[in-house]
Amino acid sequence: MAEQSTKNPSVDENAGKTAGSRRYTRVIDAHMHWYPQEFVDLMIKKGPANGAVMGEDSNGNPLVVSVPGCTQKSSMRKSMTKIDDIIRDMDNRKCDTYALSMTNPLVYWASPGFGLELAAAHNDACVEAHRKYPDRFYGCIVLPMQDVKLAAQELERMAKHPCMRSVFIAEHILGKNLHEKEFWPIYERAEGLGLPLFLTNLYPTDPERMKDFFMINTIGNPQEAGYAAMSLVCGGVLDAFPKLDVFLPHAGGTFPWLIGRLDLGIRFSGELKHMKKPANEYLRRFHYDLITHHPQIMRNLIDLVGVDRIVAGTDFPQGMSVKQPVDFVESIPGLTHRERETILSDNPARLLQISTSLDR
Repeated sequence: MAEQSTKNPSVDENAGKTAGSRRYTRVIDAHMHWYPQEFVDLMIKKGPANGAVMGEDSNGNPLVVSVPGCTQKSSMRKSMTKIDDIIRDMDNRKCDTYALSMTNPLVYWASPGFGLELAAAHNDACVEAHRKYPDRFYGCIVLPMQDVKLAAQELERMAKHPCMRSVFIAEHILGKNLHEKEFWPIYERAEGLGLPLFLTNLYPTDPERMKDFFMINTIGNPQEAGYAAMSLVCGGVLDAFPKLDVFLPHAGGTFPWLIGRLDLGIRFSGELKHMKKPANEYLRRFHYDLITHHPQIMRNLIDLVGVDRIVAGTDFPQGMSVKQPVDFVESIPGLTHRERETILSDNPARLLQISTSLDR
């Protein structure tokens, strides 16, 4: 269903004119967040009747003060809503293309029907953004995972649009880990459609322990990636769906750095006796973004999983995002120009099944 990348043009010092003076063919940020205006309007109009507390931030942007089950605020600011602002930032960041996805509050907190309405608003807006700017934007399919039947219906509806290039779900679904069998029909269909699974953090568990010192972000979000990866590995999902690609945010969080501990656990613990192969064999079943904020740690991750598993993804425009992905990749020690090109262009293009070249 997806456009295959067949081109691998030679690197040119003047390539990438639309995103500023740089040396890469097509810089693709595969982990970027927005709030489509249609989603914002729905939250303002119907959110309060469905349990959301709405307000405004200090700049007058719509604010999700809380949703059922969570009290974290979500500012739906203009830079995440207005396409012109998003394109301006894209150019300033030397990026050509975004895979559009949403962040908290997502849609799981809502009743199934309203959750589907919110998800559809996001997904339809992605299709429209791609229609207007086909080189700039592709979409990630948001699903109402609180009702898997509705999620499956929305997946089928959106899979008909070739601009939708991944299935986007959180690292837990209302506190349930991702290996739970009720979610497997989504994984099975995503694999069948050739769509990768893109994961995102959402409201880290046990927030009370992380209420101080900004730990909910600095520790909580990367921990969620570790929980999700362990769940998919140990819960049999990756064995059951061997062709399913999975994109982990926060550079895999805790998962890659605890792989030796998990390997030992498989040999030691009766709870893991069902595991048929070492944990380290699953490292390359995942793709990892850039969000380490530390060039040497990024280098260590590349050495651990391989440069072909590292995908330019930044969490922009969140406060803890990688603001300039090109600059960050160029700061990683010991990379060749070809390896930087692989991370910034080839790997995200392969994962999203788009060309590395631009028609503009």
